[in-house]
Amino acid sequence: MADGTKSPVKFLREVGREMKRVTWPTRRELTKYTIVVIITIIFFVIFFAVVDLGLSELVRIILE
Repeated sequence: MADGTKSPVKFLREVGREMKRVTWPTRRELTKYTIVVIITIIFFVIFFAVVDLGLSELVRIILE
């Protein structure tokens, strides 16, 4: 093998060890993060819908 490469078995063992070190969010944290993401998405959907409607109306007014 080329220098710096690892065998797949060694790689998977190391991945397993690293995954045990990960600090996973609690159920409560995960729920909070999910709610924040959903609210953010809703905000951006509404924002871009309003901007799109405004620009569409502006173009319609200009072209009339």
